[in-house]
Amino acid sequence: MAHTSDTRIFGTSAVSHFANLRNTLAIRFGQYQTYRETLRELESLTKRELNDLGLNQHTLQAVAREAAYVKA
Repeated sequence: MAHTSDTRIFGTSAVSHFANLRNTLAIRFGQYQTYRETLRELESLTKRELNDLGLNQHTLQAVAREAAYVKA
């Protein structure tokens, strides 16, 4: 007597589903690292340097978020 099991989830295998999830998480983590690094670098600038760039303390998070998450 033979026994088979089907591990497909909506037409894809569980392995491929897990691989896609892993890739998505790796991309998201990389984006988060870019966000944190950019924010850290911007926060290390003086007020004068920020002013030269046309930035202020209140816009740093938005600039870092755009650098990390907005696709070019």
